[in-house]
Amino acid sequence: MRRPARIAIDGPAGSGKSTVGEQLAHTLGYLYVDTGAMYRALAWLALQEQINVSDAATLVHTLQQAEIVVSRPTVADGRQYTVTVNGRDITWEIRSAPVTQTVSAVSTHSQVREIMRARQRALAAQEQGVVMVGRDIGSVVLADAELKIYLNASLEERAERRRSELVTRQGSEDGLPTLDEVIEDIRRRDALDHDNMRPAHDAIVIMTDNLSVPQVLEMIAGYLEKTEESR
Repeated sequence: MRRPARIAIDGPAGSGKSTVGEQLAHTLGYLYVDTGAMYRALAWLALQEQINVSDAATLVHTLQQAEIVVSRPTVADGRQYTVTVNGRDITWEIRSAPVTQTVSAVSTHSQVREIMRARQRALAAQEQGVVMVGRDIGSVVLADAELKIYLNASLEERAERRRSELVTRQGSEDGLPTLDEVIEDIRRRDALDHDNMRPAHDAIVIMTDNLSVPQVLEMIAGYLEKTEESR
């Protein structure tokens, strides 16, 4: 029996894929790659350089010139990974509200996604084991991944999780968007990301409403075991 070397976890914003993916990778000793962080890094760079995110040609040129690296955590400050752009650590900066509001528009450009997908495949090829998380990993980036999971949840549940994360990160509710505002932002992002977040035909779909992270991980462990037995 051989453990799957590549595990794809997809799902919309707030579905729990990042938390589940990071914990699964830690348990397996695999590299955890949040591909959304790569798009966020480009969004951050576009904001820094005041690039119009509708300008695909300039974004593509900027991406081609940029060294975006997602690696294992280099600082013990609660981060799931370290993200650098041209050597600068921007791990926490890419979680800012302006980046969150910009990233979907950046990721809609087909040429941007083509370059990102190539880099993501190259990253996976360098590793003995990887858990890669995103919107189109199982369907496009790692279409031959041995295990594909698609996590989903209701819009309201995803919004409550996202707002809870914001409160936890900031330590208070001061200045944070209301739950209704988070719902509208996620609805907007869902619309923008719609074409890039269809489940792969062979993905295992898990609705995470009313499920804790340990429960989701337990379910995935069961599928992992079945996958190992069939190999």
